[in-house]
Amino acid sequence: MRIAVHLPLPEVEERIRSELSGAEIVHVPREGAIPENIRADILLTLGHRGDNTAEVIDACEGLRWIHVYGTGVENFPFESVGERMLTCSRGASAIPISEWVLAVMLAYEKRLPGSWITEPPEKWNQAELGSLYGKTLGLIGLGSIGQAVARRALAFDMKVIACVRQFRTSPVEGVEVIESMDEVLSRSDHLVLTLPSTAGNRHLFGDELFERVKPGAHLVNIARGNIVDQAALIKALDSGQISCASLDVVDPEPLPNGHSLYTHPGVRLSPHISWSYPEARIILQQNFIDNLKAYMAGTGLSGIVDIEAGY
Repeated sequence: MRIAVHLPLPEVEERIRSELSGAEIVHVPREGAIPENIRADILLTLGHRGDNTAEVIDACEGLRWIHVYGTGVENFPFESVGERMLTCSRGASAIPISEWVLAVMLAYEKRLPGSWITEPPEKWNQAELGSLYGKTLGLIGLGSIGQAVARRALAFDMKVIACVRQFRTSPVEGVEVIESMDEVLSRSDHLVLTLPSTAGNRHLFGDELFERVKPGAHLVNIARGNIVDQAALIKALDSGQISCASLDVVDPEPLPNGHSLYTHPGVRLSPHISWSYPEARIILQQNFIDNLKAYMAGTGLSGIVDIEAGY
């Protein structure tokens, strides 16, 4: 089994060697000249459209399976895949991202960090704080991250509703899947975007959808920045239609200096860090190792990408 590793991460190659002694690794540089006639059954890559991934795929002889070392594939050169199988590490960041979502929802309800004090307040033992208890969480997307968010929200006694691309029974007990996007938008106190970035989802949340959102809702985006029309979001914040937006992703990234999202009073902005977790890289590696073992055993792989759907 020959594996072409197209990553700037030597520890990944070491992990493969330690787990699968029979695997032969071919290191492929991400910059400069690409070796001709690379013989490889499998390609492990980051898969950004701006690098040389497409050229590497073309140079690989006998390539049957491509795995993206990451959870998103919106920038992958799909046109180069052909008949090959494409997988990604979907779900690898579900734990830290779902914890982040709960953290920002709690921060919103408990008015953090504004509730911390450094001097005697005007009133002691008094505050007007909210609660997640009894609130409705609306999930736009119910993949691995959405499911992880739902399980944690249910533990706080939230009502969890979700809208998905193709209506189906909820994989999480206690979550109500609703066919109507409008109903989810109009009922949600906290609206969390967990859907993939595809051509069809670009600027999905613009003026029209924001007008349908429950007035005063809290928007959380941990998906991709281009799903939200940021100019429309600012209008919704200024009008009070959206009371607060917790954004871990924006468009572009990084935002240029002086962008209004840095200073808007209704925005809680973080620099795409919700995935951060001490075991993040280990989980990404394990996802590929598990898939590699399944591939060698002839069993089903996880994280298969639907190229037509774009994720």
